[in-house]
This record gives sequence, C-alpha cells and structure tokens, in this order.
Amino acid sequence: MAKEKRKFYITTSIAYTNALPHIGFALELVQADVLARYHRVFLGEDVFFLTGTDEHGLKIERKARKEGKTPEELTDRFSSSFLALTKVLNISNNDFIRTTDKKRHWPTVEKIWKELEKRGDIYKKKYKGLYCVGCEAFIKEKDLIKGECPDHRIEPELVEEENYFFKLSKYSNDIKKAIEKGNIEIIPKGRKNEMLAIIKTGIQDVSFSRPKNKLSWGIPVPGDNSQTIYVWADALVNYLFPKNFWPADIHCLGKDILKFHALIWPGMLFSLGLPRPKKIFVHGFITSSGQKMSKSLGNVIDPSELIEKYGADPVRYFLLREIPPTEDGDFTHQKFEERYNADLAKGLGNLLARVLKISEGIKINDGKQDIIEKTKVKYEKAVNEFKFNEALSSVWEIISYCDKIIEKEKPWEGGKEKIVAKLLYALDVIANLINPFLPETSERIKNQLKKRQNRPLFPRI
Repeated sequence: MAKEKRKFYITTSIAYTNALPHIGFALELVQADVLARYHRVFLGEDVFFLTGTDEHGLKIERKARKEGKTPEELTDRFSSSFLALTKVLNISNNDFIRTTDKKRHWPTVEKIWKELEKRGDIYKKKYKGLYCVGCEAFIKEKDLIKGECPDHRIEPELVEEENYFFKLSKYSNDIKKAIEKGNIEIIPKGRKNEMLAIIKTGIQDVSFSRPKNKLSWGIPVPGDNSQTIYVWADALVNYLFPKNFWPADIHCLGKDILKFHALIWPGMLFSLGLPRPKKIFVHGFITSSGQKMSKSLGNVIDPSELIEKYGADPVRYFLLREIPPTEDGDFTHQKFEERYNADLAKGLGNLLARVLKISEGIKINDGKQDIIEKTKVKYEKAVNEFKFNEALSSVWEIISYCDKIIEKEKPWEGGKEKIVAKLLYALDVIANLINPFLPETSERIKNQLKKRQNRPLFPRI
C-alpha cells in the first residue's frame, strides 16, 4: 500500500482590491511560490497553495463611489488583475479565493460568525473611537504620529456607533503562550517580539461589525441585517476554505498586516477550538530609489509591465535575490538591469552556452563533486530558513565554480571529455536547484541539455 503524502498548506495574504497589483504583492507571491514548489518537487508533499483577493470594506465602497462605479464593478476589475498577475508570474497556486464569492466564501463566514456567537464571544455595545479607513481598523490615539495613522499618513475618523465586538481579550494569554512557545512561529524573530510587546500593553476586544448605514459593502451579520461584518473578520476566514488541509503550515504576508494574523486570527481560532497556523512568515516593503512608493510621487512599480518587458523569471530572480526576505528592499531599473546582465545573461546564460558548444556527444557524468554536494546542503538550509537570497547565492557559487574550471582546464582544446561531463552534471544540478525559483528557466535548461540545442537563455539588455 502506497504511503500517503504529507500535506503542506501555504497561503499568501489576500490582496485588497482598491488598486492594481503592486510589486510588493508580487514579492509575496513569488516567496510563497518558491516554498510551494520546493515542498512539491524536493520533498514530494501534497501541497495546497491558496491566494486570492479581499474585496469588502469602506475603502472600496468609497473608491467605487468616487469613480462613479459600483463596488462590484471595481472589485471585478481589480481582482481580475491580481488573478492575471498569478498567471504571468508563473505562480503555482491551487486556488484563488474571492471574498465576494457568495457560494464558497460567504457561507463559511456566516458559519464562523454563528459559532463565535454560540460560544459567547460576540456581544454588542456602543463604542467611540478613531477609525483609519486605510487600515480598515480602529486605532489608538497614542499610536498616531502628528494626529495621523503612521502607515497611511491620514487623519483617522472619530466614530461613535453601536457594533458587535469579539472577545479578543479573553484569549490574550492563550495567544501569548502560543507565540512564546513557538506553537505559532513568527519569522523573523523581531516581528515575534513586536507582537509580544503589543500583548503586554493589553489586547482589547475588537469591533467585528459596522452599521449598514455606514458600511453596506460586505457580508451582513447573520440575524441582524442592520450590521455588516468587519472586513478582517470576513477576510481571515478565507484560509479555512481547503478544510482537509487546515491548519496552514505557513502564512506569507507583509509586516503591515501582521497584527491581524498574529492576534485577531489566533483569537478567533482559539474561540472556535481550531488549530492555529504553524508559521507566519513576514516580509518587508519595497521602496523605489529609497522612497516609499506612491501614485503622487509617480514611482509605483507595476510588476506586470516589468514581466512584459523582461519576462517572469528575471522579475522573480530580482525579487528573490535582491530584496532581503524579511526586511525592506529597494527597486530601481538600474539595479534590476545590473542583476539581469551580471547574473542571468552573463552568468547562467553564458555558462550554458559555453558548455553546450563543446559538449556534443558527451554524456552527463553522474559523479558527485564536493562543492556541489556542499552547496546542496547550504541551499536546503537556506530555503528552510526562508533565506531565499542565500539559497540563490549558493546556486551561483556553482556557476562561479564552473566558470573557474572552464578557464583553468580549457575543455574546448579536446581530450577533456571528463571535464565537460562534470560541467554538464553541474548544469543539471543547477537546473534542479533553481526550479522553485525560476521554473521556466529550469525547464529550458533541462530541455537544452537533453536536446543539446544552444539557444540564448537571457539576451543582454
């Protein structure tokens, strides 16, 4: 009887559909995709990879009104652009969830709400506080900078209304213990410490609805059509969709939404008696020439335009090699082209062309080489530690090693079949190792090695 494969479940956050996809979400997609492909190809696991779009909330309702559209029209347009991005970036997701999906998403949200209510963790009360539309969350006055939300640089609105609340404070100690013990592992450690610091100041109960006359674009509260479910109480539930894969092995997300995933989400799961996500991997932001990207500055990078010009794998390579996995990183067209030319065109592409030129009739040697075996170990350690840039760096060490062999041995002089065979083997290993990172390039190298067709991988730009 065949042994059942280990299940592995990974998610991105679900992108908010108030604008076109930006390069920061492209980073999140490719990081998650590397992990999904690695667990499928290298570990042979049964992988489920979920992404999608978050389509409710006041921000979307207001933007639609401003543009003279319905919220449905706006979210359909933006959601389709996010779906298209997964295609052109060659993302291997198994599903794409939309929170406006009344057949798949809404019933789960309604079921979860009723269960939280049944357990006594939903109650109604009048509330007065500051609401940031950008965050889609209430914000404390002490967290403001010069009266503005530190993330969105806008002044929050003073809101006084009667809402349903979730008893998040009830689970404060449970969440704290889960994070401290690593049962919910937050990567990097600095982000873990941030969450523990927030818990230390005291977690308050969180508003889980808004009056329908102030927010109509969302899922109605079951049994009370005068209220709309809070966008985060709605959105987080999407992760439960592939029921037979829960709990998530990894949630991949940006640092700006960590508190929703590390505090509110575990609180809901504790209330429901469900397992919590095992790991939360947190990436930083991408700046443009050292500046935060914004439409007003005209420095927003459209990942789809980059892909159209250079191809998916060069964009994937830059994001995974140049941007620190857990910190902020910078994008410029100059940096991109320098990486492309040095590492892809001149590095990997040139090596393949040189070896194919002298390899006719020579078989790939299956003999192990110390540097390659050591590199494999470094590579696996780096991927398992989410150090994507270091994993790629280790692969490029093999490329450098091959270049040195070529310069030293001059295999084109003849009588050097064993050297050429070793170089072919090294290229085969490189193709395998880059598969999770540059899947199209990996396949092209393998095809060229098999057919010995010397075609340019990456033309110089």
